[in-house]
Amino acid sequence: MGKQKRDEMPWRFLAEYKGRFFDGEWPTVPEMFEITCERYPQNMCFRAFVPKPLQLDYTEALAVIKGVANYLLSQGVKSGDKIGVSGKNSPEWAIAYLAILYAGAIVVPLDNALHDGEMEKLMAFAGVTRLFADADRLERIDADGSVGLVEKISLEPAGSSYVLDCQIAEDQPRVKSKEDDLAAILFTSGTTGTPKGVMLTHRNLVSDCYYAQGNMNIYNTDVFYAILPIHHAYTMLAVFIEAISVGAGIVFGKKLVISQVLKELREGEVTMFLAVPMLFNKMIAALMEGVRKKGIIVYGLIRGLMGISGFIKKVFKVNPGKKMFGFLLKQLSLESNRICICGGGPLPASTFKMFNELGIDFVQGYGLTETSPIINLNPIDAYIETSVGKTIPGVEMKIVDPDPDGNGLVYARGSMVMQGYYNNPEATSEVLYPDGWLNTGDVGHLDSNNYLYLTGRAKNVIVTEGGKNVFPEEIEDHFQLYNEIDQICVLSYIADAKTRSEGIRALIYPAEKYRSEVAKEKSDAVEAAKAIQSRMEEIVAEVNKDLQAYKKISKVTVVGEPMEMTSTKKIKRFIVAQQYKDK
Repeated sequence: MGKQKRDEMPWRFLAEYKGRFFDGEWPTVPEMFEITCERYPQNMCFRAFVPKPLQLDYTEALAVIKGVANYLLSQGVKSGDKIGVSGKNSPEWAIAYLAILYAGAIVVPLDNALHDGEMEKLMAFAGVTRLFADADRLERIDADGSVGLVEKISLEPAGSSYVLDCQIAEDQPRVKSKEDDLAAILFTSGTTGTPKGVMLTHRNLVSDCYYAQGNMNIYNTDVFYAILPIHHAYTMLAVFIEAISVGAGIVFGKKLVISQVLKELREGEVTMFLAVPMLFNKMIAALMEGVRKKGIIVYGLIRGLMGISGFIKKVFKVNPGKKMFGFLLKQLSLESNRICICGGGPLPASTFKMFNELGIDFVQGYGLTETSPIINLNPIDAYIETSVGKTIPGVEMKIVDPDPDGNGLVYARGSMVMQGYYNNPEATSEVLYPDGWLNTGDVGHLDSNNYLYLTGRAKNVIVTEGGKNVFPEEIEDHFQLYNEIDQICVLSYIADAKTRSEGIRALIYPAEKYRSEVAKEKSDAVEAAKAIQSRMEEIVAEVNKDLQAYKKISKVTVVGEPMEMTSTKKIKRFIVAQQYKDK
């Protein structure tokens, strides 16, 4: 199909459906899905390989969604009811999500990694009355009736067809949601105290979905891969909702295991692969390690050709890498891939650069749950490796209280900004102002073309004795391609008890493979621990050489167990800081 120019507003086609499918400025999420079903009825919609192969086209998916919605309505679900959905990524999860919205209710996506008690707390706080979840969860949750669930519905039905059992064919009376009605309440990860449930309307989600396409074309021939937890705003919008907005397909992955990921990428013929820095770093590191094993001459030749390929791609807008390095891309199951997008955290520019040199259109984006989430996205034909992306259409952005380097708090405004935190007006007023501006809590600067460059989170800043601000994320970036390290968390510590001055500390959890190699070489556990500590200090010394004096790490602690992480693989910095405070 012919390539669309990005300045032609990919959402213009909606005008021909206005008055028939929707009446507002934007369709609701169910209306958007119905429009896609009319445009591409036979396109593959949902696909899964495990536990049983399943594939539904858009017509089939709509029939199941309506059937589940009719069941909910028959059971007394009303407009505005809050219904939870939790579980491993699957077509059934997506069907439940859309059926809840189709019934006029509000969906509350819940992290499947939560402990039962944590999940019950969030459900009680949000007033969830029904829950879709995997069978094992349903056996345990709300056993004492403390949450007051009216019904628990399994995402793992007993039938061999492996789609949701709870369906009724006869249409039930329903009150259709409007674009400004609440669509979803998403709980941000790692919250303490009063939960923060981000309230997003249909307008928030749908406008963000289409505005993002102003920076990147996606097509009905694309296939997205949903491997990151789908309850999270990143996968929910950038994979799930983006795909159904254009008639693209979605392949659902259940396990973030490299071998399984590569298998599903290949078998699913995935063209749009969205993941977090950790996964992309592991993929490129494994690939380069394999090239190194072929010898220094081969490695030097490959890297030299990659540099030439990257130069041609960047300067002349021609992409020779796909043909030059097809044999390497095949090892990553990316031979069918069109675009890779990284989000959910900072990415080393070197990883960004290497993927592009190999011929992949690789970009990164930026956003928050509070912004639905996309507000910045690198165009594939005008990407900047050190930027998290260009501001998408419909977004205003400004930098507040910049320092001498131009870095200040990033504020955003637009139709994708949340309505506030559910039942938490105090937290809402701290970040969302009456004029619509949202304080993202991130620090960075904008260039003249509205590309955003981030330095870190304001709440994580370390203030040194000399009054300098240091952002842990900036330092952690330097360690992402060291294979010996699985996790690193940079924190402050009290360097001088008398003056209470802060130093910079690194907590490091070494990679299991590296630990095993050292254990084989050193039969004595104490000697092995000393060797690991020594190597970690060597790596820190290497990184320190490239850091400004006030950013250098002065204390290294090797930890014996993995640090607690969110579902999108970010270290829970506050919890880890408390855990190792006096160690």
